[in-house]
Amino acid sequence: MESPLVVGVDGSDPSFQAADWAADEALRHGLPLRLVYASLWQRYEGAALATSLSRPDGQVFAENIVGTAAERVMRRTPGLKVVTDALPEDTVEALLRESRNAFALVTGSRGRGEIAGLLLGSVSLSVAARAHCPAIVVRGDKAGLAGTHERITLGVGDADIDSAAVRFAFREAELRGCILDVVCAWRRPAHETADHPLLAGDPARYYEVEASTRLDAALKSAIRDHPGVRVRRATVEGPARKVLLARSEAADLLVVGARRRHHEFGMQLGRVAHTVLHHASCPVAVVPRRS
Repeated sequence: MESPLVVGVDGSDPSFQAADWAADEALRHGLPLRLVYASLWQRYEGAALATSLSRPDGQVFAENIVGTAAERVMRRTPGLKVVTDALPEDTVEALLRESRNAFALVTGSRGRGEIAGLLLGSVSLSVAARAHCPAIVVRGDKAGLAGTHERITLGVGDADIDSAAVRFAFREAELRGCILDVVCAWRRPAHETADHPLLAGDPARYYEVEASTRLDAALKSAIRDHPGVRVRRATVEGPARKVLLARSEAADLLVVGARRRHHEFGMQLGRVAHTVLHHASCPVAVVPRRS
């Protein structure tokens, strides 16, 4: 059975925007789209009904949300297989369970009822940090959301030699027929030993070459497996989070890897992933690195 592309919806504009984006993505991959609304409505329904008999039943409300989202995406992408589910569960825990059997998990940048000026909602951040599959937060400006740049940006770090993030980005670029912009940021340490034998001559050049070597190692297998993908490599001096934010302004999708730390809270996000999820100008895919 095919793993579906799962979208968390809650009736908010950002979640419907995420459903639209995910519908295009599912069609591109030939995957079914699964729309999920999860809320602990049963916990609060009794108290709410006691104060307002006209309030609609929580189950009906939940089904209306996923039904509206389904109608919307089916109008957008006729022929796409769409299934819906309304779950009386904690939102984050339900979506994390869904991520175990999903191709990818998509959320909007904010949920219903969250502060309008909030950069990123708590559900989206928690899911991106702990999902078992690639987690995509749909955010950004009009051009990034519409996919008009025809470019995917991949940020490569120290642990990205033939990583899941690298493979994910190459598959996306291949399906979209777009350019893959691969970036490895480097920095010269503020304090370094002047007599280090490898730093003689041009110390900055040493770190740039080191970054280039790391980039070549990260991409070697993926380039062999996806020879048709147009790859543009760049080594850029500066903090990775700032470099990737600047590159996101001309991208339709920004892909970063995230380390998985084995403790009770699951995968936690590093500074780079955390920053781009809050500020990128396009949708962001956080792909967990497997042990």
